[in-house]
Amino acid sequence: MLKNYFKIAFRNILRNKLRSVIHVLGLSIGISICFLIFNVVWFANSFDNFHTDGDRIFRVTTTSIYRGNVYPNPGVPFPLGEQIENEVNGIENRTHIYTLGETLVGIPSANKNLGRQRGILLASEDFFKLFPREWIAGSEDLALSKPNSVVLSEKSANSYFPDQAPDQILGQEVIYFNQDSIPAVVTGIVKAYEENSDLEFSSFVSLSSIQTMKNKSRFNIDRWDAITSSSQLFVKISENVDPEAIESEFPEMIEKYIELDNGDLRSHALQPLSEVHFTSALANETADRLLLKGLMILGGIILILACLNFVNLETAHAINRAKEVGIRKTLGGNRAQLTKQFLSETFIIVLIACIIAFAFVEILKTLALGYLPENFSIQYFTWVNFGFLSLFAILLTFIAGIYPALVLGKYDPQRALKGERVRMGSFSFGVFLRKNLTVIQFTFSIAFVIMVFVLNSQLRYLSQQEMGFDKEAVLYISTPFRDELKRTDIFKEQIKQQSFVSNISISDDLVSSNSYSTSEVKLFVDSTEMNMEVQNKLIDSSFVAVNGLEIIAGKNISNRINEVLVNEAFVKKYGFSNPEEVIGMNFYYGDTSRVIQGVTNDFHAVNLRSEIKPLLMVYDPEYSSLVNVKLEKGADIRLAKAKMDQIFKELYPLESSEFQFLDEVIAQFYEDDQKLRNVMGFASFLAILISCLGLFGLSSFTIAQRTKEIGIRKVLGATVSQVLLLISKEYVILIGFSFAFASAIAWYFASKFLNEYAFKIEMPYGLFVLSGILILSICLLIVGLHALNASQTNPAKVLKDE
Repeated sequence: MLKNYFKIAFRNILRNKLRSVIHVLGLSIGISICFLIFNVVWFANSFDNFHTDGDRIFRVTTTSIYRGNVYPNPGVPFPLGEQIENEVNGIENRTHIYTLGETLVGIPSANKNLGRQRGILLASEDFFKLFPREWIAGSEDLALSKPNSVVLSEKSANSYFPDQAPDQILGQEVIYFNQDSIPAVVTGIVKAYEENSDLEFSSFVSLSSIQTMKNKSRFNIDRWDAITSSSQLFVKISENVDPEAIESEFPEMIEKYIELDNGDLRSHALQPLSEVHFTSALANETADRLLLKGLMILGGIILILACLNFVNLETAHAINRAKEVGIRKTLGGNRAQLTKQFLSETFIIVLIACIIAFAFVEILKTLALGYLPENFSIQYFTWVNFGFLSLFAILLTFIAGIYPALVLGKYDPQRALKGERVRMGSFSFGVFLRKNLTVIQFTFSIAFVIMVFVLNSQLRYLSQQEMGFDKEAVLYISTPFRDELKRTDIFKEQIKQQSFVSNISISDDLVSSNSYSTSEVKLFVDSTEMNMEVQNKLIDSSFVAVNGLEIIAGKNISNRINEVLVNEAFVKKYGFSNPEEVIGMNFYYGDTSRVIQGVTNDFHAVNLRSEIKPLLMVYDPEYSSLVNVKLEKGADIRLAKAKMDQIFKELYPLESSEFQFLDEVIAQFYEDDQKLRNVMGFASFLAILISCLGLFGLSSFTIAQRTKEIGIRKVLGATVSQVLLLISKEYVILIGFSFAFASAIAWYFASKFLNEYAFKIEMPYGLFVLSGILILSICLLIVGLHALNASQTNPAKVLKDE
């Protein structure tokens, strides 16, 4: 019986080639999208879910409330990492780590410099007890117990000491330089995890090495009030201990070690290890749960559209199979057998679509290469993917095929053999359903198009906004922070001597960036003390000229430690109406008295999502390591960059940095939004494609059913334009309903998107109408071509049997 079901199913699929192609194409697009998104979501959730007792491992996080602002941080004060076992009950084990940025790596025995590398970690001696590894050489017992010890990953060991056996590498010295030199002896080599992990590092240096550093104060090892995301703490709680019980002990410890001002709060929480990848991942790109949920919804919508296509077209074509059903029932077939027969046809179509979807997945991977996670790959022949596709195919068969199968199975054999379908004047649920499904399909399509138009308009608006500074022909490069060799001034002078250089400045940050540093200032106005948190930048006297800022009151600073510049927002925040009023005013910045030397125009120190905030610009060369260069007008930018890179390399032979362009940084501010626009644009294309495929098949069928009606109308004198108007009128009404629903949905999401920006466009309602007209035009083109073809048929051929 089963063999017979599939044999007949194949015959029906081959008999109706156009319908089958539309089904397969629509479903394969939906399946490929869902399959790719499933693998992306699975990949993101696969990080660090394999550790022994992983459900008992947590990261301790910090939340600070300062002056009413909330500052979450994945890090902890350094002393907490060292003392938590003494302060909190229920901790079975813990490991304290400190992540380093790009670090110079050198091999003294080979007189070899490996340049700056990422993935260098300072780890306490219990690290490998909490996160065990397979050891190639050495053992976890003593590997990190002493200062200046390092455990290398297998890959690093092979890179640092090529052609040497693991036992020969033990005892070799590696020197790391990150503001301080850290000479470390190799005490072990470990294999990388086979599974995905955020705990993969190239070098694990003993945390106690900090005690041997000359500049160890920068780690704030004794300060409970200093928090950095670099200092992170992982704990393994004892069995049967509630994490909330651990968290309840933190407030007493905070009160013991930290004295907070009124209104300020500090709290610690336990974050499950499985959540680390979604909030400040360590060694990998952080995954965004909200984005993943959005992708799943997007994939679901595309698949739903494909399923709606299937149901729509199948219920319409069910009319043509009425006589087939009548004969089957007359010969003894029951409703259950007919349902199985039609479901088997759906299953074959879904199966073919799944196979073709593999090709679409590879195309999608190529198109979305810049949007996929780093190191992401799809292993097609795994139990996970096989299980997903199998379950997916069964569910899709049932969801897409059950209603058409039930519709076909319930036909009355006597009425079906006479060619009757519904009682005259009775309500047809099939027609009602098809109209509503068409409305749903085009609602999504129009909503997608509107969102793409809104995103594109906002991004174009942002690109046209004046930033308040000159971003053209400005290049920058980072020099080593607090360079012991004091080469920054030498480098600055060598660059300044070049004929193509207009000016040069040293600062801690670009004139505009996504980083945001704040500090508290204390100002006395009419003998009243006013405290305020402001954004701050460290600059020198050339910063204004290099970036084309305007001094609107007072004068520029002259590289004196007590002189500062502020912006107009700073003046307004303190209640002054005239910038001249604040010139010469003293205030406290930290413990130092400063004087306001000048007021600059309000420029966008961060992206346009934020309002322009009060800004304080302070001269502090010790912590300024960013070199900003303004080129002369007409200078050959390519040659200028090459020459400056050469000077940098000669002065900093161990560094690998190159000059970058400021305008490129500004363009990257909205890179995520541009990606969102592109994804939405692709989704809208797919939605329109699937909807139009369905409309093409549905309109070709429904118009074919009305060829006799069209022939009679032409005999009675109807013109081609009247016939086209008659056929198109129904679809215009359906698209009108779709437009109304889509506008409401798009307005809601567009409002949420635009509200993220302090500087934004007005809601572009004209684009809403344009989107509706665009979709309506496409629909009328498809329907009109079918209707035109039918209206031009000779009525005599159509009516010759009547």
